[in-house]
Amino acid sequence: MSRHVKCGLIQTSLAAGTDESIETIRNAQIERTLPYVDQAGREGVQILCMQEIFTGPYFCAEQNPRWYDAVEKIPDGPTTKLMQEYAKRYKMVIVVPLYEEEETGVYYNTAAVIDADGTYLGKYRKNHIPHVAPGFWEKFYFRPGNLGYPVFNTLYAKVGVYICYDRHFPEGARELGLNGAEVVLNPSATVAGLSEYLWKLEQPAHAVANGYFVGAINRVGYEGPWNIGEFYGQSYFVDPRGQFLSIAKRDEDALVTAEIDLDMIREVRNTWPFYRDRRPDTYGGLVRP
Repeated sequence: MSRHVKCGLIQTSLAAGTDESIETIRNAQIERTLPYVDQAGREGVQILCMQEIFTGPYFCAEQNPRWYDAVEKIPDGPTTKLMQEYAKRYKMVIVVPLYEEEETGVYYNTAAVIDADGTYLGKYRKNHIPHVAPGFWEKFYFRPGNLGYPVFNTLYAKVGVYICYDRHFPEGARELGLNGAEVVLNPSATVAGLSEYLWKLEQPAHAVANGYFVGAINRVGYEGPWNIGEFYGQSYFVDPRGQFLSIAKRDEDALVTAEIDLDMIREVRNTWPFYRDRRPDTYGGLVRP
């Protein structure tokens, strides 16, 4: 029996000014996102993901301890609890990217994974943390992930998560494949300029090299007062052959969906047996400090 799964990605612009209170911003972002969650539910989406830290702006454009107050507990925080309700309502797997508080002063860039019955399955913490000019001061906010590269056995597929800057590192993308991922979701916040051409290059390459589907999510528009560049949207799905299945527009809030056929993974891996032909015995240099 074929395994067809409908997947969705939500990309939005910032719904409130960055000078508003953090609570106001969070509420506005959730209010902007929930209609797309409802739309996904009506359209029969089975796996859904939002953009990186979807409850706020990309505050890493500055180094300001004010944003430490944007953290939430996972899974006991309000947004994870809310999305558990929506997951159960629509029988939909939801991947929820948040700014996570483990304890006071220890914060992570994280995505919670919720199964289609509302069960919290676990979380992925972003492993690769950039700290580069101009405007990507992430080490000020995030501790590097310490949970490895987990794959979550959801009702519909085996789902892995890779967050934004992670996508520049093929090693973690490969480990997700080795851990059994069938669909890898990459919530991001990336702006036009130096790396834009990589947006449609790296993740199709990961999909091909590892024989799985990838969903890449970006936010939309400009975020003042920093204006580090245009968040250019263009969230998309790509199949294990590196072919684009669907892509959102550059400049609009949107839900983008794709029907994926998980049986294609077996077909592609039988054609390109990269896992069979790997030589891990020769790769020691990759983990040399």
